[in-house]
Amino acid sequence: MTQVKPAPGGRMLTVLRVHLPSEIPIVGCEITPYVLLRRPDGGIFTDDVPEASAVDGYFMRYKWYRIQSDRRAAVCSVHPTEQATLQCIGCLKSKIPVAKSYHCSAKCFSDAWQHHKVLHERAISALNENGTEEEELFGRFGSGSSSSGIISAALSGSTPNLSQSSGVNNGPTPVYPTGTEKSSGETWFEVGRSRTYTATADDIGHVLRFECVVVDLETRGTLGAPTSVMTSRVIPAPTPTPRRLIPVNAADAMGHFDLDSRTSSFGTFTVLSYNILADTYATSDTYSYCPTWALSWAYRRQNLLREIIGYHADIICLQEVQNNHFEEFFAPELDKHGYQALYKRRTTEVYAGSPQAIDGCATFFRRDRFSHVKKYEVEFNKAAQSLTDAIIPAAQKKLALNRLVKDNIALIAVLEAKFGNHGTENPSKRQLLCVANTHINIHHDLKDVKLWQIHTLLKGLEKIAVSADIPMLVCGDFNSIPGSTSHGLLAMGKVDQMHPDLAVDPLGILRPLSKLTHQLPLVSAYSSFARMASVGYDLDHQRRRMDPTTNEPLFTNCTRDFTGTIDYIFYTADSLTVESLLELLDEDSLRKDTALPSPEWSSDHIALLAEFRCTPRVRR
Repeated sequence: MTQVKPAPGGRMLTVLRVHLPSEIPIVGCEITPYVLLRRPDGGIFTDDVPEASAVDGYFMRYKWYRIQSDRRAAVCSVHPTEQATLQCIGCLKSKIPVAKSYHCSAKCFSDAWQHHKVLHERAISALNENGTEEEELFGRFGSGSSSSGIISAALSGSTPNLSQSSGVNNGPTPVYPTGTEKSSGETWFEVGRSRTYTATADDIGHVLRFECVVVDLETRGTLGAPTSVMTSRVIPAPTPTPRRLIPVNAADAMGHFDLDSRTSSFGTFTVLSYNILADTYATSDTYSYCPTWALSWAYRRQNLLREIIGYHADIICLQEVQNNHFEEFFAPELDKHGYQALYKRRTTEVYAGSPQAIDGCATFFRRDRFSHVKKYEVEFNKAAQSLTDAIIPAAQKKLALNRLVKDNIALIAVLEAKFGNHGTENPSKRQLLCVANTHINIHHDLKDVKLWQIHTLLKGLEKIAVSADIPMLVCGDFNSIPGSTSHGLLAMGKVDQMHPDLAVDPLGILRPLSKLTHQLPLVSAYSSFARMASVGYDLDHQRRRMDPTTNEPLFTNCTRDFTGTIDYIFYTADSLTVESLLELLDEDSLRKDTALPSPEWSSDHIALLAEFRCTPRVRR
């Protein structure tokens, strides 16, 4: 590589600083180093300078290397920042990816057994379908709830040698032709020539090195030595406990469905609701218990996408989707999987940050299952302005708007099903469906505002119901716990007029209390777990994750500061029935993590999913 002399007076492109957004690279997640540059005119910037956009005759050249050592380390599949000391032989025999077979201690292996056992069961099922004898693989380590029968092998030495294992970390032929031998038994494999690199399974257990150097466009020579930075060892993406669909109808109540192989049956459809935790809120100050690498958007977006796609939902309602993340990531990525996208970002009367970073609600639906008919947008700020104009004295309007204007919104989509209307009174009739997706105000001391927003939304939905005979779903993060007036209005169609929440109404927006009603026959989907008369291990297990006093999950949001239920999927019970529900999480499912988000689960909320069937509307 030819080096050239600096331009006279130092007027050239200069690298001032290079650092990584996270020192720990994860398989499947992009790494884009932060490169601080100085222009020849003295200006400081961080934009890329490719050859096609050279600055004053200079551009940047990048290289990524995988550093492979003679002593390569396996990493724990549960605690990926820890080295492995144990390997599950059963995983190897049943052809489970070998990276998932490693554990850092016997306690780690024991604690993870409930999740680990599911991997074995799925692998055995797949192998049995291909004619492999069950006794060879499964009988050796048993099928009970204890891990005592599993075969574990201690990896020799404190630094296990993966070259003795089946295929893990054996570096392939380099993408770029040379592997340069270095001192101390290391080989550098060039794996990338762009600023951004995505770690692969071949990188697991290895350190990556990033180099950047300024290049003279005319001479093609470099200016000085490359600036470099090293990562920690690459770790595999953590795998959360698989969640299954649990049937709640009488016919199937004893079974369960594997989401990986399940698709909606004819006449049924699935709906997912999930607050994904916007990156702008995912700070180390708020979530200090979560590793910084697991909080980074580069990691979380891939983990969230894997989870969302894995549910195979026909309709997806997401909250806290940043505007830029919708446009640049979720819409194009889910489009690849057959989804059409609708989006409504929050309003900006209160919000003072970057317009691109503001979040909103996104609704996706499978194009092969539904077509888009109409979209409604609800801006509670506009409703607040209309309300204050109508009932608030002029002298109090500013105070009233300060309390009511919170930038919350709702997105309502009317869809038409493509899978037919068989089993109803009129099979040839168009099967429409109305899906509302909302994120209600979070402030705990504004219970009157929460209730007013929800009442406003329900009144809007009532108008749609009057104009069309249409089943309805109301999904989202309502920031309202079971037993609150907001939950009561949704679930019961009215409020308890003696409820203490109603004592807080400084603007009088809830008066008279008799107006706080609606005529939509809404029922919470997850209350089906509590209402089912059927028995069986799966249903009993789910009921233990329900609050018997409210018939709602024990939690849908789990942080160090709050654990409780604030997310719901409501449906009109006169036109829809619940067929199955995504199983709930408990402490075991969270692998004893004390709070969310975590390396396995990338939001502080859990996803809710329900399968519905359209039914003939009950005539009254």
